[in-house]
Amino acid sequence: MPQKVRIALDAMGGDVGASVVIPGAAIALKKHPDSEFLLYGDSKQIDEQLAAHPALKKASRVVHTDVTVSMHDKPSQALRRGRKTSSMWLAIDAVKKGEADVAISAGNTGALMAMARFHLHTMPGIDRPAIAAVWPTARGESVVLDLGASIGGDANHLVTLSVMGSAMASVLFNIERPTVGLLNIGVEEIKGHEEIREAAEKLRAMNLPQLNYIGFVEGDGIGSGAADVIVAEGFSGNIALKAAEGTARQMADFLRGAMASSWQSKIGYLFARKAFQALRDKLDPNKSNGGVLLGLKGVVVKSHGGINAEGFASAVNVGYEMVRCDLLTKINQMINSDGGALAQTAQEAVS
Repeated sequence: MPQKVRIALDAMGGDVGASVVIPGAAIALKKHPDSEFLLYGDSKQIDEQLAAHPALKKASRVVHTDVTVSMHDKPSQALRRGRKTSSMWLAIDAVKKGEADVAISAGNTGALMAMARFHLHTMPGIDRPAIAAVWPTARGESVVLDLGASIGGDANHLVTLSVMGSAMASVLFNIERPTVGLLNIGVEEIKGHEEIREAAEKLRAMNLPQLNYIGFVEGDGIGSGAADVIVAEGFSGNIALKAAEGTARQMADFLRGAMASSWQSKIGYLFARKAFQALRDKLDPNKSNGGVLLGLKGVVVKSHGGINAEGFASAVNVGYEMVRCDLLTKINQMINSDGGALAQTAQEAVS
């Protein structure tokens, strides 16, 4: 384990680039002073932001590039145009070369996934990467994946997702055998597509020592924390994520409107403001930002593009924890345990 966690940042990624990335990194540095940063992007914009954060400037090295991957670029376009010269590519390249322990970007999700997979490749025994994130729940937190790295997937792919998610939950939550549920339209065994029913049968039959499969989980089970890990293929996982984010914003708007509707409501708010603040913090996407691209030969974290500095700091914190917890080793051990049975399962998904 390195003395310092070396973090490569795509400083130009996201809706506003360096004006959020740099202040966010400064916030994260205060929490993790044993970090150092490689900042890739327009050096003029980066230096302007660093001037307000002397501690971060001291802990950083700036690498200039004129090329930025657009939020609207298709993955294939980003690979052609941004390969070897874009801020996103260079951040990932630093991980491949061993110059950084983790790369973090708020840029184009498809481009980031394409570049990361092209550059870092998947770990042995893993057919496709996944995006996994920590989801706030009624009972604490859960790991949810896949949140949109790829669309569709057979039973073997869902089993592999279960193992990777379990590894992440194990290191994050310090749980020896996390509970795992498959997202489905009902909890009954006869419901859902053939692939998910087959995945359930495989997980029960394998009875893996590193996870505790509990069965199907409906959509409302995500928020209630029905399992430590909730697994879905990327299409439904991404819809669940966007629906939850929209609901959180809607609830916040409803609360603001209700508190301003009358003088009685305003007085009531004064007495209950601490409780409302706690609720806002729970619903705030900035508090739980940062999706890990699981299954790669390197740690890459995706931040929301429209996040603020506090939110980007959360993504940096996630990357830091993944490095310190040695997530890659944990996943590799789980996938290739039991005589390589899981690795064989993943290989069957490819062939």
